[in-house]
Amino acid sequence: MLANIREIQVISASSRLPLFQSLLGSGVRWGLDLKYAEQLSPDGLVQAFLIGENLLGDCGAALVFGDNLVYGHEFSAVLQRAARRSDGATLFAYRVADPERCGVVGWQFGNDGERRVVSHEEKPHTPASNCAVTGLYFYDHRVVELARRVTPASRGELEIMDLNRFYLNPGDPQVDLLGRGMTCLDTGTCDSLQKAGSYIRALEKRQALKIGCPEEVAWRQRWITDEQLMALATSSRRSGYRLYLEILLGEQR
Repeated sequence: MLANIREIQVISASSRLPLFQSLLGSGVRWGLDLKYAEQLSPDGLVQAFLIGENLLGDCGAALVFGDNLVYGHEFSAVLQRAARRSDGATLFAYRVADPERCGVVGWQFGNDGERRVVSHEEKPHTPASNCAVTGLYFYDHRVVELARRVTPASRGELEIMDLNRFYLNPGDPQVDLLGRGMTCLDTGTCDSLQKAGSYIRALEKRQALKIGCPEEVAWRQRWITDEQLMALATSSRRSGYRLYLEILLGEQR
């Protein structure tokens, strides 16, 4: 939503998809067009583009992992810049203390001063940098065509790294290095989910803001009106979340 993307497909295992549909619905209340698709077997992240081929056509796409959380100042500007690129791909990286445990990028600077990826390795013994790749990617209109060319890796999955390597030839993809004001968390385990929840709770308590509030994003993007936001607030049970939406209406967008 912060990247001005309003057509979104949620892809999940058959057993979990009804839960997402029940929670999110059509997305119309947030000015979105949400669609749903099953991943019948866990055959790799690149499969998302093959599943969504009819939806994408010859358009570009953003891919985000469901268990990644990225938060920071001016992140929406970073996302919108990536979404405006008409060719190539954009990866996001952040500095970590243990790059050998992550997918790592190595890069060089182009004539235009932008970083461009020259290597992308999974858990390398000798990392090319200390920058780990996040679970957020932007790809141009070639993504479906290139996804078809990816072959299963040793563990039988269509690896996202292999898709990215197709973009290395013309000097792409570009990598945006997330700075000190950004936080990227993986919430794929019970322990990491608890840590992420504690982090977000501390921020929300301190700043009196809600993080990841689709109603607020839709309202500030002017996808919904003041009246629609009020209707969303009153349809929620009385809680801190409802109070937050009501307070927004007294502020300037």
